[in-house]
Amino acid sequence: MATNAGIQPADLGFFSALASAGSLSAAARELGITTPAVSKHLALMEARIGVSLVNRTTRRMSLTPEGELYLEHARRILGDINDMEELLGVSKATPRGLLRVNATLGFGRSHVAPLISTFVRQYPEVEVQLQLSVNPPPLTEDSFDVCIRFGAPPDARVMARQIAPNRRLLCAAPAYLARHGIPRLPSDLSKHNCIGIRQGEEAYGVWRLSSGRGKSISTEAIKTRGNLTTNDGEIAVNWALDGHGILMRAEWDIARYLQNGRLVQVLPQCFTPDADIHAVYPQRHQRAARVRVFVDFMAQAFRQQATGATHPS
Repeated sequence: MATNAGIQPADLGFFSALASAGSLSAAARELGITTPAVSKHLALMEARIGVSLVNRTTRRMSLTPEGELYLEHARRILGDINDMEELLGVSKATPRGLLRVNATLGFGRSHVAPLISTFVRQYPEVEVQLQLSVNPPPLTEDSFDVCIRFGAPPDARVMARQIAPNRRLLCAAPAYLARHGIPRLPSDLSKHNCIGIRQGEEAYGVWRLSSGRGKSISTEAIKTRGNLTTNDGEIAVNWALDGHGILMRAEWDIARYLQNGRLVQVLPQCFTPDADIHAVYPQRHQRAARVRVFVDFMAQAFRQQATGATHPS
């Protein structure tokens, strides 16, 4: 095969920069070359592999399906190269490269995204892609470098570091409790309107509540009912604030409302399942600088939030 055929190593970084820039002229400024030089490099790439990677118009560019596939693999290969350099001690610079992060919708929007904004100011050579999803992605897929999720994963093939403790609490608005009464026992919940959340693989409509200490701990599975259900935790919290019923939600999402009195804890003598926040990542990424530094950053930030301090800067 001729040396000028197929995919060249230098093409990977070039195409990743082009896709991030969003236009030929912006890529030229980023790479420090002329726009015609960018256009020529792209044309040579497409000629060598025999497919079109970019749709060009006078005002904008977009990736073809083949271009999207090329970009996905190029960025993964570049990330693997960064990992290898770090493992071999070749790279002594600050963390850099692509970091793909996944988090749940509500928590990712309210807590993870603001911290990423601070993180990239401190580590500008790291390119972060954040994707929010209702359910965590399968741990066997190589779609993300770090997943922020509630609860430790059962899969021993991945690393899981607890970055913040977290409890699920039962709560309701004072107005709801004034109208319908305050539950005294877990069994009383069956008489109340309970706001349902369909998320993850947990059994829907069943709340597990524990009481007692040591060997005397007992757990009850309470079948709940209610006329409101959603897969979005933020919506469920707003319904509880509006006085529609009793909600089980992570403490991180409702702490401010408990503090200002808009929500009141229900059955505080009962223990609900822990929902500790974990950073989950493949074992092969545990020594990658960008992953290690990001996880450390998140753990420190959550510790500071828990103690009322400000985000790290």
